[in-house]
Amino acid sequence: MSHELNGNRPGAAAAKPRIRAHVTGWGRYVPSQVLSNADLERMVDTNDEWIVSRTGIRERRVAAAHETTASMAAVAGLRAIRTAGIEPDEIDLILLATLTPDYWMPSTAALVKEAIGNTRAAAMDVAAACSGFVYGFATAQAWIESGLAKHVLVIGAELLTRFLDYSDRSTCILFGDGAGAAVLSASTEPGGSLGIELTTEPQGAYMIWLPAGGAKSPPSAETIARGEHFIRMEGKETYRFATRTLASTALESVRKSGLEPDDIRLFIPHQANIRIIEAVAKGLNLPMERMYTNVDKYGNTSAASVPIAMAEAVNEGRIDVGDRITIVAFGAGFTSGAVTIEWTADPARGRAADAAVQADDVHVRLPVDWDSVDPIPPALAELMARPGTVNPPLDDVVPGEPEPASRPLAR
Repeated sequence: MSHELNGNRPGAAAAKPRIRAHVTGWGRYVPSQVLSNADLERMVDTNDEWIVSRTGIRERRVAAAHETTASMAAVAGLRAIRTAGIEPDEIDLILLATLTPDYWMPSTAALVKEAIGNTRAAAMDVAAACSGFVYGFATAQAWIESGLAKHVLVIGAELLTRFLDYSDRSTCILFGDGAGAAVLSASTEPGGSLGIELTTEPQGAYMIWLPAGGAKSPPSAETIARGEHFIRMEGKETYRFATRTLASTALESVRKSGLEPDDIRLFIPHQANIRIIEAVAKGLNLPMERMYTNVDKYGNTSAASVPIAMAEAVNEGRIDVGDRITIVAFGAGFTSGAVTIEWTADPARGRAADAAVQADDVHVRLPVDWDSVDPIPPALAELMARPGTVNPPLDDVVPGEPEPASRPLAR
């Protein structure tokens, strides 16, 4: 390459500084309704001790009937925008990671765009299951570094409790609802997003899946009768993949950043299971104090898991300017992703955003002349009307796959 093409010819202007993607805003929203392990004991053949010892989950949040993936995403997104100190219309691109969209079309991101008051951004959904927020984050970084966008809003939002079979104790104990968001902004300052690692292993495509509702198996009376619109998971295979892949994906992101695990102040993993997170810490030869966890409060919120955890970690003082953190997730597909970030935003900015943006003030426009059925699953609606608890003996098995109890649950 000639000196002229390199920009090195005499008198040439200095090379433009590199544009980097910095996290400038963060926010999260979780519904107020709590579903505890004690509540689940009244619905399915399980108990608190078994759930906590195998998963670390004590409770999870359940969206109210009027709440949707879009409404939760809009609240989290506005809180992130408020933290970033910009106006909603300054956002150039909205990326919404979810496996529970409000509709197959339009995109949930389009509904969020309108709800937050943005008139100019491109908006699209990202489908990478629990890895979706990390995939969206990496996409946002690419848009910013290429000069296509100055500010990108990345959201992970899920309403999983409406896709669970509350007679299947291998899945209904695991998942909850919520949303988290981040604003990425262009800057020529050092720091920001560093190394990215994304992987997909399609041999695990049917280990976590929702069998019906797509073009391969459209909704019908038969698919509904067979329960094919509920999440299905092969717990043992998923557990093995997660424990192996989370650590290796995080390590590769750190190394692509020119760093070592000891250089990372805090790892923020997908909050699926405390045992998996402990295995990741062991694989990286790090103490659990370097792993952020809130799985006990929210369970597995899929694509919302990492951004909720990141927002809480910052607001709790676990992250400060100059710290390096790594976010990492795995999910259906099998997918995995990790991004290492050098933090540059003032953590104090996020602590007032939750109070500044109230959920009741955010509205998603509904279709005209269209009445939907009650979205709350009957098992949840009947929860408080079912008396009594049960404490069946459960063997020590891989999380998510309890053996049948020795006696049926009394009705």
